Amino acid sequence: MPERRFPDPRKEDILAGDRRLSRPDASLPDWEVPDSAYRPVPIVWFTAAMIVQALVLGGLFVLLLRASGIYTIALGGLASGLIAGWTWRRGMAGAAAAWRWATIIMLGLQFTLVLLAVTPRL
Repeated sequence: MPERRFPDPRKEDILAGDRRLSRPDASLPDWEVPDSAYRPVPIVWFTAAMIVQALVLGGLFVLLLRASGIYTIALGGLASGLIAGWTWRRGMAGAAAAWRWATIIMLGLQFTLVLLAVTPRL
């Protein structure tokens, strides 16, 4: 039986088909784990705020359909403010200015749509 030679990962690459499993010059310090840390991006916070606000404002609109529009406006404004605060605490405060402005504009536009829909009930 032929003798198998196993590569030394400290001296040469170890390949599995087309994938490189080990490489001698890619050693990182123990504290550096590049692929295991979650790095959220502002689009995640933006999208979460947009979806949560759409669901909350839609739910308030339906629940308060027979009530005066003032209640829908007040609760919708409160909910929008709370969603904005939640989004800023999650990390939007440290995001680029363009993401912060886009979030403010999006929250305002969705609230404006509710205002327009509620206007006949005032």
